[in-house]
Amino acid sequence: MNRRTLLQLVGGVTFMALANASSASAATGADAAYDALLRRYVMAQPDGVNRVDYAAWKASKKDVDGLNGYIASAAKLTPSKMPRNEAFAYRANLYNAITLKVILDRFPVASIRDIKSDGFLDPKAHLGPWRSKRVTVEGKSLSLDDIEHETMRPTFKDPRVHYSVNCASFGCPNLPAKAWDAATLDADLNAAARDFINHPRGVSAQAGGKLKVSSIYKWFRDDFGADDAAVIAHFKKYAGPELLAKLDKATIGEDGYDWSLNSLASKAK
Repeated sequence: MNRRTLLQLVGGVTFMALANASSASAATGADAAYDALLRRYVMAQPDGVNRVDYAAWKASKKDVDGLNGYIASAAKLTPSKMPRNEAFAYRANLYNAITLKVILDRFPVASIRDIKSDGFLDPKAHLGPWRSKRVTVEGKSLSLDDIEHETMRPTFKDPRVHYSVNCASFGCPNLPAKAWDAATLDADLNAAARDFINHPRGVSAQAGGKLKVSSIYKWFRDDFGADDAAVIAHFKKYAGPELLAKLDKATIGEDGYDWSLNSLASKAK
């Protein structure tokens, strides 16, 4: 290899390293801005449910623009080339940010299901806003369903995906008051699983050893295990002492889900 070729190779490697560093720095800055918005408007409540002050957020053009700017910045990144935890955090943050935008664009609404998707001939379009294409990443137009069901669930094969994405509803696992971060992802996902499973909207013990569970565990049962016993084993992994003591001989009875908006102004059912 001659000197000129060597210099070209070194220069190319240096350029790529600088470009990657610049991209990582930009992503960190965007995530920090999004994180600040969550810390400002997502508020933990005494009932254990995080609620969003949508009214105050919508009243701040600067912060609405900040959320839109975060989504635009995130759309320019390349998650397919990210390490697993970084890609997981990226996609969960993008999903949650887009959901927040959907609500803010239409607020006030009583439920996210009051907002419909595009597509008159798509029967699922009438169930909520999850089918409309809302962002383009790596040249592909994505809906919220695409991010969760076509990407996150099959890619990561981790039931904790369901604790990372938030559908702006009281019945959903909490929207965190901070952005998901690759560096703390596993610990934060485990904490989110514990919070939900030990809250009545996740799992509650009823008379006769029956459990009332979130409909998440019915809709996506295969993500948690092949049968109800496997789902209960999942509960045991994250259950606190009080719930754990009731799980050994328990069976799953009914399920439910509250679609009321997780707004600070809403009254929990």
